[in-house]
Amino acid sequence: MLRDSLIYLSHSEAAKAVVTRTPLRAMARRFVPGETVPDLVGAIREANGVGLTVTGNYLGESVHDETNARRAADVYLRVLEAIGSQGLGASVSLKFTQLGQDISERFLADNLGAVLDRADQVGSFVRFDMESSEYTQRTLEAFEKLWATGRRNIGVVLQSYLHRTAGDVAHMNRLGARVRLCKGAYAEPPEVAFQDRDQVDRSFVELMRTLLEEGERPGIATHDERMIAATVDHHSKGGFAKDRFEFQMLHGVRRDLQQQLVADGFNVRVYIPFGEAWYPYLMRRLAERPANVLFLAGSVIQESPLGFLWPKANGGGGGAH
Repeated sequence: MLRDSLIYLSHSEAAKAVVTRTPLRAMARRFVPGETVPDLVGAIREANGVGLTVTGNYLGESVHDETNARRAADVYLRVLEAIGSQGLGASVSLKFTQLGQDISERFLADNLGAVLDRADQVGSFVRFDMESSEYTQRTLEAFEKLWATGRRNIGVVLQSYLHRTAGDVAHMNRLGARVRLCKGAYAEPPEVAFQDRDQVDRSFVELMRTLLEEGERPGIATHDERMIAATVDHHSKGGFAKDRFEFQMLHGVRRDLQQQLVADGFNVRVYIPFGEAWYPYLMRRLAERPANVLFLAGSVIQESPLGFLWPKANGGGGGAH
């Protein structure tokens, strides 16, 4: 119920107006370090400094006008230019609807083309984020059209809670395309997605094993210690090289796990979002892992005049986040 409520609030302008006037806005910077390209570059440098690679994401989706879609593409061009010119350990991810998929597939292809060309020029990679199930087939079809033209610096995201994903993983493996596997954070009906947490987890583990065995440098995206342990166990039993895959985690979430995995010799990439659309992103992250609500609530109370009533929050990466 909490998850569904948070997803609902992510679409509420009234809730955003309230949150913007509270300390939660400042605390959102734990997850979204800023709104500009220089803010992102600073966060990438910090992450690189502690052994993490980065996926940068300019927040936004469901753009229906050409001006804003072109503006989003221009932001990505500037991010990729910074990555190339400053030698940053980073790539980017974007949503097709952010670059104009709902305007037309032709407009999307034209607008996206410049971004992919720039990524080629600087030797970087572009991941296409997955949105709600309404867009799954359209996203994969658009990806395959690009793949058929010879693009190879591109990859997709697949969600373990969708019933269809086992087939999609198998297909992407046959293509040799790079997949980022996550559980999924959108509210979906039972006919489309597993509703039971155990089913979602079982699907995630099964798909993870398939990707480690047959995939092309997959990204295993989770903060769930059980899923991480299952991945490490399968890696160990299968004798897979550690550079065959990478763990992917969200900026600001389970930094303790990120550093432990790096210390254990695994590749870890963090997803760093930036931009003005921080509010719906924050609400979805809370929905994805409700324990984050406790972390943020503790921080809010600490900053209030009644802060002495709340135990001191954990520093660094520990605690409920």
